[in-house]
Amino acid sequence: MRNQGLGSWPARRARMSPYAVAVRHDGRDTTYAQLHERVTRLAHGLSAAGVRTGDRVAYLGPNHPVYLEALFACGVLGAVFVPVNFRLSAPEIDHVLTDSGATVLIHTEEHGTTVDGLAARFLAIPVGDDYEDLLATPGDFDTPVSLDDTCLIMYTSGSTGRPKGAMLTHGNLTWNSVNVLVENDLHADERALFAAPLFHTAALGMICLPTLLKGGTVILHSTFDAGATLESIERDRVTLMFGVPAMFDAIAAHERWPDADLSSVRTLLCGGAPVPVGTIRRYLDRGLSFVQGYGMTETSPGALVLDRAHVRSKIGSAGVPSFFTDVRVVSSDGSPVPAGTPGEVIVSGPNVMRGYWGETAPAVRDGWFYSGDVAVVDEDGYFYIVDRLKDMIISGGENVYPAEVERELGAFPGVSRCAVIGVPDEKWGEVGLAVVVLEAGSVVCEDELLAFLRGRLAGYKVPRSVVFVDSLPVTGSGKVRKSLVRKLYG
Repeated sequence: MRNQGLGSWPARRARMSPYAVAVRHDGRDTTYAQLHERVTRLAHGLSAAGVRTGDRVAYLGPNHPVYLEALFACGVLGAVFVPVNFRLSAPEIDHVLTDSGATVLIHTEEHGTTVDGLAARFLAIPVGDDYEDLLATPGDFDTPVSLDDTCLIMYTSGSTGRPKGAMLTHGNLTWNSVNVLVENDLHADERALFAAPLFHTAALGMICLPTLLKGGTVILHSTFDAGATLESIERDRVTLMFGVPAMFDAIAAHERWPDADLSSVRTLLCGGAPVPVGTIRRYLDRGLSFVQGYGMTETSPGALVLDRAHVRSKIGSAGVPSFFTDVRVVSSDGSPVPAGTPGEVIVSGPNVMRGYWGETAPAVRDGWFYSGDVAVVDEDGYFYIVDRLKDMIISGGENVYPAEVERELGAFPGVSRCAVIGVPDEKWGEVGLAVVVLEAGSVVCEDELLAFLRGRLAGYKVPRSVVFVDSLPVTGSGKVRKSLVRKLYG
C-alpha cells in the first residue's frame, strides 16, 4: 500500500481479522471487513462530491459509527478530518467550520436545525438516506499518504480565548497509539466502551485508535449515563474504558455500583482533568486497575502515564513520560530545574503536533511544545502537575478559557470589567465564577448575565455564579491580577 496513514487501517485489519467485530453501536455490530467496505465506499462518495487531498471534511454529532467511517475515509483520500464539538454554540461551530475551511460537513439529524442556520459555506450531508447514497459506489483507493501528512484538525481554545486547530498528523496519532499499546498491554479481544465524546483527543487517541489498531471492538455510546454504562459493562463484557473524573464519580455514586459485575474490566483510564485521590481510591478498593496520566490535544494526547504498579505509592502523580515521548520541567529560560522545583512542562516526541492551523508562528520550539502547565518532578522521576501558567479552567473534563468567557461578558450592556476564575466543585472538579464590575448607574442581575452567555457559549463554559464588586485588582499596566482575584473570591 502507498497509504501509510490511518486511512489504510481498515484495509490492513480486514485482511488480518475480517470477521472480528470492529464497532458496536445501538445493538448493531460492524466487522472489520464491513468497516473497510463502508470506508472505501464513503471515500468514493466524497471524491465524487469534490473532496481532494488536503481538503477538510467535518463531522458534527455524538459518538456514532459514521464518525469513524468519515475519519478513515478522509485518511483514504488524504483529506483532513475535522471533528466538531457538538456542545458548542452555533456561533462557535460556525467559527470552527469557517476557520478550518471545511468543504463538507457530515452531521447527525439532531443538529440539522443548527447546521441550517450557519453562515459557513459547505456541503451538508445528514446521517441517513443522504449519507447512505454516498456509499453507492464500491472500489479501492491507494492514494499515497505519508505519516507526515495532516490527518485531522482538533480544535482547542488558546489562552487568548480563540479556538485554535491543532494539526495532528497520521504519524502523531500512530505513535500515540503505539505508546498506549506499550503502556497498557492492550489485547486483540479488547471490548472498549466509549461514553466520553470522540471529538476530544483523549477518548480518540487513548482508547479508540489503539483498540482498532490492535483489532479489538469499540462500543459506542452516544451519551453518557452512569446506569447505562454499568449495564453495558455487564452485557458487553467490557474490558477497557476511558472517562473523565466526573464520569467515574457518577458511576461510583450510582445505586447499582455496589453489586455491579465488573469482573470483565481490565483497565480503566482516567484523564481530561486532575483526578481526585478519593476517586482513585474508590476504584482501587473494588480491585480495579485505575490508570491515570497527563496529556493535551497538542500531544495526540498522551505525555505522562502513571503505571499500575505505582498507582497507590505515587497517588496524585501524573506518572512518567510515555515510552516514545520525552517530557521535561524547565524554568522560564528553558533550562532544566532540579527535582522538587516547579517549572513549565515541555513535551517532545513523534506524537507532538506539527502546529496550529492557520498560524505562521511556530508552536513547537526546537522540537519541544511548551504546555503552559507547571509541575514538579520527585527524586524517582514522577511528575506532579501543580498549577497552570494559563488561566484555563477544567470543568468535567472540558477546557474553559476565561478570556473567551470574559470577552462575551464584556459585550453585555452595563458590564465595565470582569474576570472569570475557577472555583472548586464537588461534581465537576471546577466551575466558573464571574467577578463583575458594572458601569456607574447600571443595574444588572446574575440571571440576566448567565442567560445572555447561554445563548453565546457552550453550556459548560457558562459560569455557575456571578459576584458583583466595585473594582478588580490590576497591575501597573492595567491587567487584572488573576492570582489576587482567585485569592479574594476563589
